[in-house]
Order: sequence, then C-alpha cells, then structure tokens
Amino acid sequence: MNAAYVFSPNKNVFGRGAISVLASEIKNRGSKKVLIVTDEFLAKTDLAERIKQYVTSGGATPVLWGKVHPNPTDANVEEATDVFKSNQCDLIISLGGGSSHDCAKAVAIMATNSGRIHDYEGVDKVKNAPAPLFSVNTTSGTAAEMTRFSIITDTARRVKMAIIDWRITPLLSINDPETLVSMPKGLTAATGMDALTHAVEAFVSTWATPLTDANALTAIKMIFANLPRAYDNGNDIEAREKMAYAQYMAGVAFNNAGLGYVHAMAHQLGGFYDLPHGVCNAILLPAVEFFNRTAAERRLAIIADEMKFSESGMTNADKALAVIDKIKELKDRVNIPKDLRSLNVSPNDFEEMAKFAMKDPCGFTNPVQPTLAEVIGIFEHAYDYESAMAH
Repeated sequence: MNAAYVFSPNKNVFGRGAISVLASEIKNRGSKKVLIVTDEFLAKTDLAERIKQYVTSGGATPVLWGKVHPNPTDANVEEATDVFKSNQCDLIISLGGGSSHDCAKAVAIMATNSGRIHDYEGVDKVKNAPAPLFSVNTTSGTAAEMTRFSIITDTARRVKMAIIDWRITPLLSINDPETLVSMPKGLTAATGMDALTHAVEAFVSTWATPLTDANALTAIKMIFANLPRAYDNGNDIEAREKMAYAQYMAGVAFNNAGLGYVHAMAHQLGGFYDLPHGVCNAILLPAVEFFNRTAAERRLAIIADEMKFSESGMTNADKALAVIDKIKELKDRVNIPKDLRSLNVSPNDFEEMAKFAMKDPCGFTNPVQPTLAEVIGIFEHAYDYESAMAH
C-alpha cells in the first residue's frame, strides 16, 4: 500500500448546542473582525443573529455577507473577498451547507493570495496560507465543513472548478443537529444522497484505505437507516444527529480516498444547468456504479454483505447489482427526481459535458477510467433509466 495522507480539520465539535463554542474559539484566536459568509435565506434567520452574537461575545465585530449562490460562483468569491479586505477582517465563519463552505474556502484563498480564484483550480495550487476559517454546518450531506475541496462555478465557461488543497481545510467544524431541524424535505433528501454518494465513491475508489473504508461503510449504514426518518420528520432530532455524523464520516472517507465519475459528471450538470448538486449525484450514482460494476464488483459486493442486501448463493456480480438497486430504491423513497430527462437536461450537451468531466480531478480515482463514448453512455443511462434497463 502506498503512503496514505489523512486530511481533517484541527478541531470538530458535534452535538446539541455545539455552536455555542464559537464565542470561546473566537476569543482564543484573538480575532477582531469576522466575516460571516452565508446565503440569502440564512442571512435573514435567527441562526445568523445567534452567530453574530457569538462573534460579539468572543470580542470581535461581525460582518455579515449573505449572497452565496446555491452553486457558488467566481463573482461571489470576488465580491466576498472585497468585503473581507475592505473591512480588514481576520477570520471567516461559513454558515450553511456546501455552498457557503465552498465559497468561504475560496474567499480564504483570495484573502491572502494573488490573481483570481481560477488560478487555483486543481490540486494543491495555493501558495500562501489562507485566511483562518471556521465552518458551521446546517445540512447533512456535503461534508464541506471538514474537507479540502472547494467547488466554484466559472461563469464564463459554465464549468464547476474543483479546487482541492489541504490548506483550505477549515480549522474548526461544527455540526449541531439543532441547526438541521429546519431543513426542508427536498434539501434533506438531496444532501443525504450527496453523503451516500461520497461514501460509495470513496469505498470503490482506487485510493481507498482501511481508514476510509471504515468511515465509508459506517456512513452507508447510517444513511440508509436514518435518511428516510429525517426526511419523513425533520424534527426527529436523533435521526438528524445520526445524519450529521454519517455525512461527516462520508466526508472523512472521500476527503482522503477521493471520489469518482459521479462527481466529475455532476459538476458539469451543475455548471451547465445550475442544478442542485445532491440531486445530480443521486441520479448519476446508480448509472456510474452500473458502469463501474465489473471493475468494482468485489467492493460493491462487500457493501451488499455489510448492508445485508445479499442472499446466499449470490455471485459478486449479483451483489453489485443489488447495491445499485437499493440505491435507486432509497433515491425514490426520498422523492429525488427520476432521471436527467425529468430535470430538462438536453442530450445535445452530453458530449461537451463529458469532455469537461474527463478533465475533472474527481474522476482520477474512479475504479475504471472511461472513454469519451462511455461517459456519454453513462449520461444517456441516467437520462432515461427505464430505456437503459430495457437494453
């Protein structure tokens, strides 16, 4: 086994009331001015007010910037960076889900580095230490509060840039289930399926290790058990808490094992059509793993055995198909749209999106490297599942 790096925030806080540690953490840093990066909805909530109060209690002045787009853009990063610099901030707090955290990581880079955020697309391109970042999570899916990934839309190219750098890992992550209960059903479903995608892709990744395997398998079990509960009843605090842990463990898995072609392709759908990332992942996951099934047969069979999806007499090939079927069942159970056709995606864009997907660094650890024609074929499979299965 080759040398395996392990990336994680310095400090992670879980549990009910966890966000209250912000005041002491800010005071310990001696911060004087804190930029809070969030979206338009959260900026107007009581939660944002509470964060501002914790900043004040920590001896600092809060500066709220609440304009993060659901798929954060290069323009978002430029504007928020200007706010950070003009107010002479010395700390960033991201409040929200993946969109807020990804935008804040990019702002942290640009606060201390030259050029444009586009210059840092790829792996480990950051030169100077980014501005310090604390992340307060309000969804159970992206794990962006604890990863070294930032996904930013290049509005000119209509492409999602993957910025992967250990330096942008937040110094502190907070997962407080009490902040999750207000998540609407659609967001609960999309972020939950995003977490499942992280776990499955990490488990079949070519960079998987015993550490990432343990986290991925535990996350898969917890998501199958708790996502339907959290979806059915947002006030089920136990299910919310378990989903918070599950998505974090899925984050540990993919932050260190990498991802695969589900994400490489989902990024293109998000860039071209501005679609929700978790929904794109949920629709693509069965199609990509169906393509991967021969190369990843043994790994998928382990998931089937661990999840009790398998029966005696099944071959590994049968078990792999059973896992794919169960993923589709869970997707349907939480009312994710059926396929890409239902999202009004045009097959005319498949070839161009496939070309970009093949350049996405997330695809490097997929269990098999597809040709352009094969990536187009996966898009076609996900476009119409019934037709694909008929063949």
